[in-house]
Amino acid sequence: MINEEKLNILMVEDSDKDIDRVLQILSQGGFKTDCLCVSTAEALHDALMTRDWNVVLSDYDLPRLSAQEVLQVIKSKELDIPLIIISSHVGEEAAEHIMALGAYDFIMKSNLARLVPAIRRSLHEVENYQRFITTQTALQKSEALFQVITSNLPGVVFQFLLSGNHQASFPYVSDASETLLGLSPQMLMDRPELFPELILQEDKKTYHQLMVTSAEQLSTWNWEGCIQVKGDSDIKWISLRATPRRVSDNATLWDGIMINITRNKLAEREIARSREQLAELSSYLQRVKEQERARIAREIHDDIGGTLTAIKCELFPCMDSTARKQEFYQQKAKSVESLVDRVIDSTRRISLDLRPGILDCGIVAAVQWQAKEFSDRNGIACKVSCEEDEISLDSDLAIAIFRVFQETLTNISKHANASRIQVKLIELEGLVLLEVIDNGRGITDIDMEKQDSFGIRGMRERCQQLKGNFHISGDKGKGTKVTILIPTGNPEYQSGHVNGLESELERPVPLEAVKKKRRFLGSRSRRYP
Repeated sequence: MINEEKLNILMVEDSDKDIDRVLQILSQGGFKTDCLCVSTAEALHDALMTRDWNVVLSDYDLPRLSAQEVLQVIKSKELDIPLIIISSHVGEEAAEHIMALGAYDFIMKSNLARLVPAIRRSLHEVENYQRFITTQTALQKSEALFQVITSNLPGVVFQFLLSGNHQASFPYVSDASETLLGLSPQMLMDRPELFPELILQEDKKTYHQLMVTSAEQLSTWNWEGCIQVKGDSDIKWISLRATPRRVSDNATLWDGIMINITRNKLAEREIARSREQLAELSSYLQRVKEQERARIAREIHDDIGGTLTAIKCELFPCMDSTARKQEFYQQKAKSVESLVDRVIDSTRRISLDLRPGILDCGIVAAVQWQAKEFSDRNGIACKVSCEEDEISLDSDLAIAIFRVFQETLTNISKHANASRIQVKLIELEGLVLLEVIDNGRGITDIDMEKQDSFGIRGMRERCQQLKGNFHISGDKGKGTKVTILIPTGNPEYQSGHVNGLESELERPVPLEAVKKKRRFLGSRSRRYP
């Protein structure tokens, strides 16, 4: 038994005899038909709106409905239904005209043997067309998605083709090439040699070597190098990463992306430079520590040791059994007392060098004392302004601030050639601010970048260890300003240990907090003539 294909047919015909003949031929051809016949435009509209049809069979020229009108109605409703014209009196010219308008086929009623193959061919064409439309829609969506992705990627998406005779080309380049390379996608596709011309001479060799290796081994092409866009003074670091595949004629096609990694490279260099400076600073501090130890050892040996030896020499004659006058022992006692006073003075001086006892009186008193000592020793007027009589700090933090202040004064005495210094020490909300301004020659960027500027590096590292900020600036001939801002121990700002885990400061010290003390600070950009 032959399986019959179900076929919904809409016939535009007014001859019952022709309708029966067509249905009989379709039945013999293996179709199980569900047919509706119409002969007016109104009936055609209703039929097309109420049901789905596989094919429309229409006479060419009915009294109230022509084939051209049927075709216009189908197109107006944007229906993809094949229209086959069946007629008995139309010439070849009219048939060509209706086919040009969109009819699928034209069959004479005297030759209905062609009807079944024509219907099958029309249905197959409709099915292929629908597949084409579906594929085209999916392709358009895919292309739109691809464009969205490439336009939002931080780099240039590209295809690079190397033919069998080593001719290079760019089949595809995304719009980002204009920003990264200074070349439009069309320019790069038309003239692929423009890209290697951007590469710096020292990086061209590795570019070609890695490309050839990738093509030979079909391995990932991963290259980093420098380019310089024409008309741009800056040099860019780019990272090129592409996956190869073999195509026809022994050619290799890469799909890849180029990304601007200049910031990463600069950050890497800055990290390497910071590590190098930190290593130099550590070595310098170790050397200074050893020198300080040697100095203290010499002072103890030469000063205290020599004085104790003199005391021993003074006491030695008093220890024998020789009888001497009372005046002799009184003279020796005075001499020993004088030597002991010298030992006490030396001990106090060495102790003050190691840790000034004034720190026990608080950071305010220590800063005021150090400023007076500096002024007396160097003849430079040094005025300290402090809003509070005392700022409560733990000993380690007080010592750190005091040492930064000492180092600042030392740098001023060595390099600033200043005649006046203004010091401000202020307690803010959870912060302590120390500001030192001199009226000297003014520090420059070159001064701060010197290899042997260990004083500035040491102060900056000390502040960073305390989760604080250190800033130094200067105007040539108008002086230098040093500002440090450090948390005072408030848990909101200070790192600590909770259940054995270290909780670090998550936000930087807000320099804006200084503005809350405008009344005391006055103008922060002030320079002393």
